[in-house]
Amino acid sequence: MTLRKFSTLVLVLAAALAIATRASALPSYARQTGLACNGCHTTPPELNPAGRLFKLLGYSDRKKDSTIPTAQGDKRRPELEMLENLPLGVWFETSNSSTNKAQPSSQGSSFEFPQDISLFLAGAWADHLGSFLQVTYNSQDDHFGMDNTDIRYARKVQENGKDWIFGITLNNNPTLEDVWNATPAWGYPFIASDSVPTPAAAAIIQGSLAQDVAGAGGYTMWDNHLYLAGTIYRSDHIGSSQPNTGSGSINIQNVAPYWRVAWQQAAPKDVFEIGAYGMYLSSTPNAVSGPSDTYTDVGPDIEYDRTLGRDVLSFRATYLHEAAVLNATYAATGASLVNHHLNTGNANVEYHYGNRLSGAMGWFLTSGTADARLYAPASVTGSANGSPRSTGYIGNFSWWPKQNIDLAVQYTGYFRFNGGNTNYDGSGRNAGDNDTTYLLARFVF
Repeated sequence: MTLRKFSTLVLVLAAALAIATRASALPSYARQTGLACNGCHTTPPELNPAGRLFKLLGYSDRKKDSTIPTAQGDKRRPELEMLENLPLGVWFETSNSSTNKAQPSSQGSSFEFPQDISLFLAGAWADHLGSFLQVTYNSQDDHFGMDNTDIRYARKVQENGKDWIFGITLNNNPTLEDVWNATPAWGYPFIASDSVPTPAAAAIIQGSLAQDVAGAGGYTMWDNHLYLAGTIYRSDHIGSSQPNTGSGSINIQNVAPYWRVAWQQAAPKDVFEIGAYGMYLSSTPNAVSGPSDTYTDVGPDIEYDRTLGRDVLSFRATYLHEAAVLNATYAATGASLVNHHLNTGNANVEYHYGNRLSGAMGWFLTSGTADARLYAPASVTGSANGSPRSTGYIGNFSWWPKQNIDLAVQYTGYFRFNGGNTNYDGSGRNAGDNDTTYLLARFVF
């Protein structure tokens, strides 16, 4: 790390510590349950077993105050249930991002104050019904917009002495409904810059549909072991006219099904999960009918958490294979080939030192069909040889001086970027020029 980057880190941490002494309010879930953040998280957003159960039960578990008498409801009408407090929460993020070599026509590092501000309606609405609803202000767009949203209704019953949880979900991002941290929506890295170059290729389920779809589905957990879930999605372009007129690069034909299966084995000090997930999507880009592109994503995932006294060691990994048939893109001369495949994988290991410190290291790779039109040359963002191949690593160190304050430094290094190590874009930029140092301060209250 250069002296300039180190100095920036010191300034960010010093400013954060000045605020930390005054920041003591807990987020809405903590106020609702009466638990500190570590009651449900190893470190946010990573869930522990209690946090997974809280999400499975629809974000609706609440502390009970037995000193307050309960009035008898009118049996002819449903009871009106008023919440003691609105389940509101806020987070504020400020960051500094710098690449090994400055992007063309830029100042070099990018200091964002804020990077974003999120407002949450997150918690119980009524018995068995709750939400994780996020609206985010982004400094680059300079406005608030809809972010990750998951509304759930859930129940728990016992069958033959076994707990059976079942529920329904309305959400706007495939894999958002998952309760483990290996799948894309809540997977590593848990923080990211919004101002640095990133690889051009990713599977459709890895964020391309986030906040651009509406989904309804169901899930179940049997005996704390077997988890099954399925959701169907439709395009829901926020900010566009309704009904959908086709003004979007992805317009789902009929519905796009998402599925998930996982097996969990839990012991007092170990939690092991192995599963698989996938999605099928047929799309007419920028149209409501005509030639279509189809995508089939499928892959396994694994997560293992080991408790070591007050510490936790975590390992997570996932791999996705995407088969694509790009008839519409080919017809519009956006691709040289019709049939494509893409393979993406990542694995990471993390050690949590109590509730205040964590260190993580992750590895990622992307490979697939080369296509000089789909992955065309362009300064910084393009590929000189038409290959989607990218490989690299991400290291993260995070410190929570308080459970609702996160101070983090993250370094991303690239061995290959958009198909090449040197002059990958055809304009003289190397993969290592995009190596990124990212500093973040997040305050949640």
